[in-house]
Amino acid sequence: QGETYNIGGFNEWQNIELIKVLCTQMDEKLGRQEGESAELITYVKDRPGHDRRYAIDANKIKNELGWEPSVTFEEGLSKTIDWYLENQEWLDHVTSGDYQKYYEKQYS
Repeated sequence: QGETYNIGGFNEWQNIELIKVLCTQMDEKLGRQEGESAELITYVKDRPGHDRRYAIDANKIKNELGWEPSVTFEEGLSKTIDWYLENQEWLDHVTSGDYQKYYEKQYS
């Protein structure tokens, strides 16, 4: 028998605050003026049942296995951005539309 664990960072973010942190990091990494990326934020009407934040309770994995995150959320976000910036070919492939064609072929 197995167990199910939520893996989280013991913090929660409102979606808009997360996007603001992402924009700030992108400005720094891409040499943009501070606030330039945030100007691209587009607000849309909330859909019914829209999530304004995501909160994961990771206490079970901490209590039972002693697991805790090894980096802060901001550090993890920074490393994720770096990976995308360092893997432009992969990013181009998954945003080209060919990726969608692959899924349509595999799952239709």
